[in-house]
Amino acid sequence: MRKMYAGARLRRLREERRMTQAALAKSLDLSPSYLNQLERDQRPLTIPVLLKLNSTFDLDVQFFAADSDARLVSDLHEVLVEASGGNSAPVAEVEDLATRLPEVAKIIVAMSRRLRAATDQLDLLSSKVAAPTGAPGVPMPYEDVRDFFYDHHNHIAQLDLAAERLFEECGLSIGSLDRQLARVAEERAGVTVLVRGDGADPNIPKRHYDRETRTLTLARRLRPGQRAFQIATTLAFLLYGQLLDEVLDETPSLTGESRSLTRIGLANYFAGALILPYGKFLRSAEELHYDIDLLALRFEVGFETVCHRLSTLQRQGQRGVPFFLVRTDRAGNISKRQSATAFHFSRVGGSCPLWVVYEAFTHPGRTLTQVASMPDGRRYLWIARTTNPTPHGFGTATKEFAIGLGCDLEYADRLSYSKGLQLDDPAAAVPIGAGCKVCERPACPQRAFPQIGRPLAVNEATSTDLPYPRLPR
Repeated sequence: MRKMYAGARLRRLREERRMTQAALAKSLDLSPSYLNQLERDQRPLTIPVLLKLNSTFDLDVQFFAADSDARLVSDLHEVLVEASGGNSAPVAEVEDLATRLPEVAKIIVAMSRRLRAATDQLDLLSSKVAAPTGAPGVPMPYEDVRDFFYDHHNHIAQLDLAAERLFEECGLSIGSLDRQLARVAEERAGVTVLVRGDGADPNIPKRHYDRETRTLTLARRLRPGQRAFQIATTLAFLLYGQLLDEVLDETPSLTGESRSLTRIGLANYFAGALILPYGKFLRSAEELHYDIDLLALRFEVGFETVCHRLSTLQRQGQRGVPFFLVRTDRAGNISKRQSATAFHFSRVGGSCPLWVVYEAFTHPGRTLTQVASMPDGRRYLWIARTTNPTPHGFGTATKEFAIGLGCDLEYADRLSYSKGLQLDDPAAAVPIGAGCKVCERPACPQRAFPQIGRPLAVNEATSTDLPYPRLPR
């Protein structure tokens, strides 16, 4: 068994808990000198100490896992490859930097994002095209929002608790929540909820709140669950605006549009937590073996809403399966990516065409499953399905996305979707990658771009079936 040196993570855990070495050593029944050696990576983390840490602090199962910094390692690798013109430090050294000095690694990645944003804006200006909104050198606001939720493992404890408390205080129950929340809006915020429109005009906003008349108008085309979500979002702004700001204040780097968009994201998070209260939803998820359709029927919401909520179930002492979620269109543009674990979504572009999420578009409305393996050998169970677009009449363009929900294969037996799958056979897994430009698979026939940092095998005398064949190391 490979020895685990996790001094940086152990030190970070202690600092987050605001504990001295002596206090942490006492809680773990260790000597201060031994703990000091663990933090300095002079001794490996043993199984008994690891189990004691997990039981004492109710840690995420992947907190001390060697792959828990997978996304940071991948981001750092991409940065170093771009900065060096195609070369990079050995993978082991990159992993060592991300593990031992995670804050330094994050600063390097953040600096690279700002440089890339500034370069993109310079290219736009040189082409006489207006630059995107935002200060020069600042990443796109929507990326900041995604990073915010990723950094919080897609779980905002304060909002979850507040929403669950409101659900109980108001005597709410599952079923017809749109009507119940309309009553809450009237009683708690003095807001009148109206439903207007003929349902055929897609240009009518789903939700509009008039501050002067204290009237919330919802589009008639919305289903009951969608109306409940929109009312809950408005309640988040009106009743918990200060709490939203307090959560945002914990990340002072969020400014301008990024902060405003994240505030909306937090209100949406609260809405999901209110219509799908944590305790009730987690118990149902376990009871129904995480069957998304059955959960959607029980809570009267859509497939995507259930997937969103499943990706947030990481309350301390009451955790669900750690999922990651993506939403993509036919062109491969990922508009949502959320993760309660360390799954890495590449920023370099070019998602893997072998991923079941893209196959979902050829089977609209049908739930597909896939056991997939990444180049590093980690295997995942993926569930994918297209969303149900709201009908707007014949000949009218509609929005269509595919939703992918995945988890590490070690949790697959808790899901109904694992039935009939070859979970124990690594050879049965579909080999996928984070994106062609960073994927290390040398023999993939679906490769659309060469891997960054690897020279191509250019040979006039030989032609192969592989696109972009590369030289061996």
